[in-house]
Amino acid sequence: MNWLLGGALLALGSVPVATTAQTPLPMATVVPEGTILDVTAVGKVSRVPDLATVRAGVVTQDAVAATAMAQNAQRMAAVVAALKKAGIAPRDIATSRVALAPQYRYAENQPPVVTGYQASNTVSVRFRDVAKAGPVLDALVRAGANQIDGPTLSLTDAAGALDEARADAVTRARARATLYAKAAGLTVDRIVSIGEAGESDGEPPRPFAQMRAAAPQADAASAVLPGESELSATLNVRFLLK
Repeated sequence: MNWLLGGALLALGSVPVATTAQTPLPMATVVPEGTILDVTAVGKVSRVPDLATVRAGVVTQDAVAATAMAQNAQRMAAVVAALKKAGIAPRDIATSRVALAPQYRYAENQPPVVTGYQASNTVSVRFRDVAKAGPVLDALVRAGANQIDGPTLSLTDAAGALDEARADAVTRARARATLYAKAAGLTVDRIVSIGEAGESDGEPPRPFAQMRAAAPQADAASAVLPGESELSATLNVRFLLK
């Protein structure tokens, strides 16, 4: 029996013992010799919007759906013709919505009753000369448009303006880093990294209708006032101080 037990122990001793898997050590982050400073800076530029986008359309109602649509199409054709007559290029006129919806009469404890239909057709119009937007929209109303919404004011070269804001953000970040470094008795050695944290391509759209006269007059005309929009870019900049 002893020799059997001894052989079993000998055989067991010859089996390789499983070792616990070693967890790989985390890689060390190499930090440059010096002091790291992180700065968040916002660069800004101001521009006068040179592009206005307005939605204009026609809403018609009739007891018969087909009639409501036919009347709408006729009046909308006059609106589009007025746009082209005003010099708006076809590429700047785009249909944004066409709809036909039933109109209901509601009474207590009774199911809704269809009383007619409302048809609507809306186009999005881009004005590349903002100053001419108001008079053109007045012409559209005279041509039959009874729905106007906007404008959305923007820049044709928003990307270029944002690039200037980014450059301004870097300048502001470096100025702030220089201030901190001087206060700490150090100097700015170099930029280690730059990361974008966000951007804004302008202010929210402003209300459209502003009259040149305080009281309604027969010859009063609508005016689109572009004002000035501010574009901004936010950067996170890491500096090495020595």
